[in-house]
Amino acid sequence: MSRQSPDNPRRGASVIENTVAILRCFAPDRQELGVTEIAPRVGLHKSTVSRILASLEQEGIVEQGASRRYRLGLGIIAIAGPLLADLDVRRAAYPILQDLTQRTGETSALMVWDGSEAITVEQIPSPQPVKHTSTLGSRYRTEQSASVQVFLAAESGEEATWDVGFALNDAETSPHEVGVAAAVRDHRGEVVAAVLIAAPKFRADTARIADLGEACVHAADAITRRLGGG
Repeated sequence: MSRQSPDNPRRGASVIENTVAILRCFAPDRQELGVTEIAPRVGLHKSTVSRILASLEQEGIVEQGASRRYRLGLGIIAIAGPLLADLDVRRAAYPILQDLTQRTGETSALMVWDGSEAITVEQIPSPQPVKHTSTLGSRYRTEQSASVQVFLAAESGEEATWDVGFALNDAETSPHEVGVAAAVRDHRGEVVAAVLIAAPKFRADTARIADLGEACVHAADAITRRLGGG
């Protein structure tokens, strides 16, 4: 059996063990790290660390900021499974999404933004036979997607352009689906998530879209209040 030495504590470790060791370097007080900072912490050569980080970046598990330092990425949500319950906004949203689906009869979901894609982190499927759902961890980047519109508008400061308070995807990305989405804010007033309602196009005429949009906004506001927002 291989033994680790003081000079190289990762000698003999598997790729998975090394990958986990690298991920464990990130902490609340070490949210961004460079290769040269990680390498001595895990006892690996910088080229090995760089290679592992590159693979993790491809999967969205880590990402690079403007400084080229690494931080954990939201791609980890796709494999986190039950640990999603620890996400504050998800925990705050869950009962409200349940009520939203019960009242509208349509699928409701909570989306978060990783800087380029909207990611599904919670979902309550419609009880109806014909419905639109996605798996947790699903990613959306098309600008016509209702949730993507919410996050892009928040980044550009153009939310005021929505007189009705919600974004609409009226069968623009799929001829059979309509989506409405509204922003969720934290105690600082920053957009941290979006509530999405997805419905089949045949159940969503103009009047119905207005009703779904209003319900979506009310749900997003309720989650905002639970997060300490006003």
